[in-house]
Order: sequence, then C-alpha cells, then structure tokens
Amino acid sequence: MTEEKKQLTPDEFIAAHEGEVNKRWYPRFHIAPRVGWCNDPNGFAYFNGQYHLFYQHYPYEPKWGPMHWGHVTSRDLVHWQRQPVALFPDHPYDADGCFSGCGLEKDGRFYLLYTGHIDLLKKPGRPDRIETQNLAVSTDGVHFTKDEHNPVITFPEGVPTGEDHHFRDPKVWQHDGLYYAVVGAQTPEETGQVLVFTSEDLEHWQFKHVMAKAEGNQGFMWECPNFAEFDGHEALILSPQGVKPEGRRYLNLHQSVSMLGKMDYTSGIFYHDDFELLDYGFDFYAPQVMQAPDGRCLMIGWLAMWESAMPEQADGWSCQMTVPRELHYRHDRLVTPPAKELTALREKAFAEPDMVLTEETSFDEWSQETGELMADFDLSEAEGLALHFAAGFDDEVAIRFEKKSGSVTLSRKSASTGRREERFAKLPAGQTKLAVRVYEDRSSLEIFINDGEIAMSTRFYPQTQERVIVLEPQDGSVRMTNGVFYRLSSIFA
Repeated sequence: MTEEKKQLTPDEFIAAHEGEVNKRWYPRFHIAPRVGWCNDPNGFAYFNGQYHLFYQHYPYEPKWGPMHWGHVTSRDLVHWQRQPVALFPDHPYDADGCFSGCGLEKDGRFYLLYTGHIDLLKKPGRPDRIETQNLAVSTDGVHFTKDEHNPVITFPEGVPTGEDHHFRDPKVWQHDGLYYAVVGAQTPEETGQVLVFTSEDLEHWQFKHVMAKAEGNQGFMWECPNFAEFDGHEALILSPQGVKPEGRRYLNLHQSVSMLGKMDYTSGIFYHDDFELLDYGFDFYAPQVMQAPDGRCLMIGWLAMWESAMPEQADGWSCQMTVPRELHYRHDRLVTPPAKELTALREKAFAEPDMVLTEETSFDEWSQETGELMADFDLSEAEGLALHFAAGFDDEVAIRFEKKSGSVTLSRKSASTGRREERFAKLPAGQTKLAVRVYEDRSSLEIFINDGEIAMSTRFYPQTQERVIVLEPQDGSVRMTNGVFYRLSSIFA
C-alpha cells in the first residue's frame, strides 16, 4: 500500500482522485463507483424513507482489492445520492475484506450483515480462508458501528464443507417473528450449497439446516443466495460458480439463476425446481433482491463478469450495477421487467409513426449515446428481425429474432476488446409478437423482451460517441408500432 493510501481515508482518497477519471464510458443512469473498482450489489434495503444500495468496492485502484462497501441512497429508486464508504476492513475478523451481505431495518436502526474475510497461507489439506458473518449497525443509515460481539455467525459444527471453507454472502428475511439468513457454502465434494440460520434478534443465530445443495452440473460454489417472495411465489436466487456449458446454455464464466419452489420452515429445506437463468447476456452476476414498501420484489445485479475485458480500468474506474428490475410470476415462470420507477428518467420522447419495415431502417433522432428504446413488432410477414446498436464499423451489439425456431441471439463485436461473441435465449417457436425495451448507456446495453420474459445484459465499449440503431427485417416485412426513443436524465445530481 502506498503512503497516500495509508494516510488518506477511503473518502479522502476518492475526493482527491475523482477528477482524474476519464468519463468516456462512465454511465449516465447506472450506479458506478466514483473511482476504483466495484462488484456485487450489497445491502439493498429500505430504511428511513430511502432506498439504500451498497456495493463491493475497492476505492484505491480500478481492480479487485480488499473489499469495502460503497453506498448510495435514493428516495425514488431513480435519482441517487453518494454517501460515505460504509464499511472497510479494520478488524481482525474482516482484515482482508468486508465481503458481500445484506441490509435491513429493525426497531428504528439499520443493520448490515456481511462476510468478514481473512486470507490464510494455503497448505495441503488446510483451508485457505476464514469467513464469518458479522453485524454493523446505524441509527442514521450512513454511519455504521461494527457489533462488539462479532462474528455473529460462524460455520456450524457438524456440517461438512469443502477444503477451502467457502462460507459467505448472508441474506436475511423475516417470517412469523423470526429472522432467517441464507449463506452460500460448499459441500465436501466441492459442490454448492446454501445453509439457513435463524435468530430472534439478529445477534444470536442458530443453524437450522442445509436449505438446498447442487446436483449434477450446478456448480462448485453457490454465491450470493437470496430468498425471494413475489406474487405469492417463492424462489431461491443465487450465483453458482463453475457450471459447465450445455450447448447454448451457461456460456458465461459464472451464472446467476433462480429456482422456483417452496420453503419448509419446519425443516429448513427449500424444495425447488431446476435452474433458470435470470439474464441471458454476457454481463450479469450476483443479483440481490429486496421487498419494496409496496410489496414488490426488486432486484439489482452486477453488470459485469469475472475475468472479462474491462477497458474502463484504464480510465480510473471499473464496473457498474444494472438498472433495478422487478420480479413477477407470469406464464408459470419468473420474469424480470425493469422497475416501473424508471419512467421518471425520461426527459424527451422521439416517437416514430407506425410503419412497415421492408429494408434496413434507422432514425436520426434515435442516434444518441444514451437513452431508452421501446417498440412493438409484428413478424407475421417476416422470418425474423435484427436490431443493431452500432458505433462505427468495428463496434456493434445486435439482437436477432428467428420466428420459426424462437431463437434469440445476442452478439457483440468490439474494437476495444478484440472479441466477437454470442449468447442465446429462446422464445416460443412461431411467436410473431415482440415487445422490445432497451436501456442504452455509454458502455452497456440492457435488453428486455416481452416485458421481462427474457433479459440480456452486456457491456459495450465504443470508440466513438456516435451511435446508430438499425432495424433489419429478415426475409419479409415487419410492422413496427409504438416506436419511441427516450432521452434519459442522469441518476446523480
């Protein structure tokens, strides 16, 4: 650590270096660190009239380091305010990082439950880490004090685990007067599992049971587990590491999935269906959910992927969050449309009349660096449709729909990374109606199909600010209705 890092607090360091950040790819309406690195969203909760979102943060360099917790707040889920760094590693139990966790209100105070991480010198047959769950508390929602009784949850005796003792990312909910916490872990066979604990006061916890565990090709570690309740249904949401590709599925390094099911509170077991991907794009990981005051289940994820190219690191910052999404049950499955509050970002609409597209078509007023695209398409008289989001010849993200097969293909080519890649999803074969909604920011695209039936997220690093959206019917004519592009305001004042 340099002398400057030793002498400055995290917030002092951020203030001293924020002006050095190159903003060419810095997002206009996504949460990102002012300087340095960020990954998993943490502590997503509502307290004292505000939404709170924290994130894994290393302020001193735009790469992963000893984890801190960055912090932003909002009264409307749309416009956000920066807050001081909430947690940083300063105790023996979290000396090498304050890893992921959750936030919740209790008796007028705001609690954070997070993983304290200690690195050990790896030796054969011995763990390479100590991970425990710890509390921090605040009365104002900004300044936090770590509990004197930390750690409050340690790995339970009698439960077998993998050699490296993975045990992290607690998420709490309340049921019938008890608090429940899920924590990600690993079995002795090095497959993922989730443990569940109970407490009456958040400070004293008892191990309940192994809530769920991996079977077959479901990964070697289950990170960032969430118990989600929405529209009268339940799901276990998590990020399994090490799932192997299966044809066109599971092509990212790690995945984020949901499993619909039912919690048995007597046994502590969650009975569930198989994995379903939450996002079919290149860049989505470690989502966290919360219950909004109106009862909706909201979700924010990390709009990045481990070991992927991150050209913005050369600009003094790295990574960002997704826009907030909602969880709903529709057509016997979980869907994730954008949060309804996001319409408040709209500044100006550029609408096009209903029309029939017979060739490649673009609109000058849609050629903007950032914004939101919404349009409905009828493919009855065509074999498919492609939407191209291009910035010059060498940088493009495209989404292609094939009517007969229902195949959806997301492709990207980038001069910054030198990569050409594809990801895949599927609609019902023969479907002719498409509703497409796209959030385009300076270095990302989030695509929602049919109100969240499919979500596909990707980073994108154009070499120019000039953008164009090209609509390309495939083998026939496509009718477009309700086509509009919105200019969006910044989420930070």
